[in-house]
Amino acid sequence: MLKISQIDSARQRRLVVEGKLIAPWAAELISACEKARADLRGRELVVELKHITAISQEGENVILELINEAIRFRCGGMFTKRVVKQLTRRATRNLETRFRRASDAVETKVP
Repeated sequence: MLKISQIDSARQRRLVVEGKLIAPWAAELISACEKARADLRGRELVVELKHITAISQEGENVILELINEAIRFRCGGMFTKRVVKQLTRRATRNLETRFRRASDAVETKVP
């Protein structure tokens, strides 16, 4: 089971996520983020992973996708912090690799 609560303030909108971030419910987080982004009015969107008891591969994929979309995360608990930290590193490496490949392609085309 996954519970997603929305907390609004003047500077940010937080989605507080609790429970198991696994296959049947991982898509719900994507949907909740899309809905939350629709009406931010200049506020920041933050996903707070709180009391997460399990993260499946599908859950990791959703977190990675949201990191790539520049969503900020707050984490409670060592397990969740470690997973998000690893995924952030992976996202950074992927971005650097894409940038490097694009840069190499431009250099080879220039006479």
